[in-house]
Amino acid sequence: MDNQNKVRHVLGISGGKDSAALAIYMKNKYPTLDIDYYTCDTGKELDETYRLVEKLEGYLGKEIIKLRAAENSPINPFDHLLEFKGNYLPSHFSRWCTKELKLKPFENWIGDKPTVSYVGIRGDEDREGYISTKSNIQSIFPFRKNLWSEDVISKALSNKNRQQLAAFFEAEALTHKRNRTVEIANEPISMSFQQDKKLQMLMDLDTKAFNRVIFKFLQSTDYPLSKVSDYPVLDNDDILIRQDIFDLLRESGVGVPSYYEKIEYTVDGKVGYYARSRSGCYFCFFQQKIEWVWLLEQHPHLFELALDYEKEGYTWIQDEPLSELRKPERIKSIKSKHLKRMQRISTNKKSPFLTDILDDEESVGCAACFI
Repeated sequence: MDNQNKVRHVLGISGGKDSAALAIYMKNKYPTLDIDYYTCDTGKELDETYRLVEKLEGYLGKEIIKLRAAENSPINPFDHLLEFKGNYLPSHFSRWCTKELKLKPFENWIGDKPTVSYVGIRGDEDREGYISTKSNIQSIFPFRKNLWSEDVISKALSNKNRQQLAAFFEAEALTHKRNRTVEIANEPISMSFQQDKKLQMLMDLDTKAFNRVIFKFLQSTDYPLSKVSDYPVLDNDDILIRQDIFDLLRESGVGVPSYYEKIEYTVDGKVGYYARSRSGCYFCFFQQKIEWVWLLEQHPHLFELALDYEKEGYTWIQDEPLSELRKPERIKSIKSKHLKRMQRISTNKKSPFLTDILDDEESVGCAACFI
């Protein structure tokens, strides 16, 4: 008897392109999975984020559950927490916003039920994403060649489990690949044969077989997927990159959030383009300075609201208050530096979306907010 109903499947919508595309992808490719979709509302998202959630609800044909911290407070979640923190603004060094406004509401909502959480890390990204400290929540990454989280891989490929792993590969119908996979599975991890190399070699030989072997390994653990006898995602060997994400959003009719679209600006007679490289709160401290300029010029009322939060020496940007950043000469300087930087790195990267050339910026920040 399948215990599928004992495990909950969830997918968080951050407002970013990747989580939205993942929701579309999972609905289309795995319609038999009963996935609960949710979003953590800080009360400080851009209007475009709320519109994206509404469009996704129409496409998915089900409600995206809205989770809010301080649910019974008369004011919005961020302002409630800010007041509790004595007006101490979140920063790179104190990311209380993600913890209090995203992770806690999510984990409280899940409770102790075994849960599989789907995360939109792409195949062209080198980062792990959010992994809950709660043992009843397991992360899966359908866009990557490697579905599994780092904690699962470390346990499955550890030297003490070599014989068990080799036996699982021996049982797989891999024909001519069987001997080689068994050989690799049996080889101990060492300084000259590290875990990443072993992982890559096993996946390269047969990704689907590797997924089935890891799934068999999980049956002897307490991970949520140990409670499931069948799991359709095991046959997934897709690798989706940035362009695939934009294609999914466009072709579905949901569309790309407008804050990713490039907007023209001029400085000293030269034309540049700016946009947002991420979703998240409109005043997110992970924004680049050019994104603050984008906010000032595209959503001036939100810039003013962000500026109003800067009190008692607390600022969103570590080295510059927004009152200085908004000065015309400073805006010109930021645009000029941004234009030169974009010219340096965009030569071989053609895209209608500025975020496509922000590889180094896209991975900066908290995964729970920006994926």
